[in-house]
Amino acid sequence: MVTRAIPLVDLSAFVNGDAEQRQAFINQLGQAFHEIGFVGVINHGIPKSLIDEFYQESKAFFRLPVDLKRQYEIEGLAGQRGYTSFGKEHAKQSQVADLKEFYQIGQVVADGDPIKSEYPDNVMVNETPRFTQSGDELYAQFHEAGAHLLRAIALYLGLEENYFESRIHNGNSILRAIHYPPITTEPASAIRAEQHEDINLITLLVGASAGGLQLLNMEGEWMEIMPEEDEIVINVGDMLQRLTNNYLKSTPHRVVNPPREQWHLPRLSIPFFLHPRSTMDLTCLESCVTSDNELAYAPITAGAYLDERLREIGLKK
Repeated sequence: MVTRAIPLVDLSAFVNGDAEQRQAFINQLGQAFHEIGFVGVINHGIPKSLIDEFYQESKAFFRLPVDLKRQYEIEGLAGQRGYTSFGKEHAKQSQVADLKEFYQIGQVVADGDPIKSEYPDNVMVNETPRFTQSGDELYAQFHEAGAHLLRAIALYLGLEENYFESRIHNGNSILRAIHYPPITTEPASAIRAEQHEDINLITLLVGASAGGLQLLNMEGEWMEIMPEEDEIVINVGDMLQRLTNNYLKSTPHRVVNPPREQWHLPRLSIPFFLHPRSTMDLTCLESCVTSDNELAYAPITAGAYLDERLREIGLKK
């Protein structure tokens, strides 16, 4: 029996459970985010058929010739919509680019919210139209599951259950399809994705097509995360860590290169980075500032913080 690196929770216990089941879920999720920063979630409500379709459509897109894919790399979007070619992004503490290319789908504002002016339109791929269409559908499902998780976290933190609701409505979330191509030559120092923390509130990740995801535990050891079938992996991002004055942990993680005999295998993963609206105030919650946990961060908005971080990782000039 392989020991799990992260706890496993059942989201249906919170969404459909009685008061006792809901409270047990809140405690499990909160404890996992406080102690580890990661958790596995089952019964999350995201249809497997939609995940499978988006995987297949993503594979079809990344198989296109590089010159064709580059037509969907739009100058000035800082990698926030459309295609970002191989070798563009690096971890904030590294100058060596990760071994990946990716495609990003953002928020579609359909209710007349003036925030629409902040968001560029999604980039449609002519060669694989269902790629971006199924991405929009998957985006909505991820957002719904993420909203349930944030309701539970709000209750764990002693906030109103709907604390995050208005703050994430039409938020700046991103669905990213990441393709790590086969490794053909000995990488000088690069790995598929160098050690990093995510920028956003929480990240929801459906199982990748190959292993390699590791988290750095509190003892300083790298632990392999191996999700089960139909499990999604959730981790705390820096915005939620900042809001809670480091009470909830944004844990370093990375994607290591496979053993040499598996270099020929590409890897595809689909994370959903759940962001709030740019106006959300990330000032540390008063309840998370104590004599044992002194104030660690100056006030900042989510928009200003995102801008700062996109510059650090090389996506924004």
